[in-house]
Amino acid sequence: MLIRHTAALAAMLLLGTAPFAQAADKPTDPQIAHIAYTAGVIDVEAAKLAIEKSKNKDVVDFANDMVRDHEAVNVQALDLVKKLKVTPEDNATSQALSKAAAEERAKLAKLEGAAFDKAYVDNEVAYHKQVNGALETLLIPSASNAELKSLLETGLKIFQGHEQHAEHVADMLK
Repeated sequence: MLIRHTAALAAMLLLGTAPFAQAADKPTDPQIAHIAYTAGVIDVEAAKLAIEKSKNKDVVDFANDMVRDHEAVNVQALDLVKKLKVTPEDNATSQALSKAAAEERAKLAKLEGAAFDKAYVDNEVAYHKQVNGALETLLIPSASNAELKSLLETGLKIFQGHEQHAEHVADMLK
């Protein structure tokens, strides 16, 4: 679960999979930990923006779920890195995620009402697909530590559920 999906940010939509592609040279466990933590924080920030801006109960409920789940995963991730005595290592992927997230948050902040809801939820769908793909094809296979790998695998299952939930909310908004 270390990689709490940085859902809510169309940043990935704008950049495609570029931030994750930068890690294609097999990130180390400390780098994976930083990517995961960064992704989680980004998703929580986007969800909090949605909670603040949206008047749609389904969107707010979804955003509340993102905050709850991602904050819980962040706690588990931090506990694991402390237990393993690993210092998360900043890297090009986590930096690209942060930059793209800030740009997307600025765009979302300018939207109101149904336009905001649609942009936020559409981004959640796209981003979950990308994060889940990165977990499956890059982060989980690259993780050396068995506990880290297990946490990422558990996270993937949760994030696949988030992707389905986001798709459901997107369908309701149509």
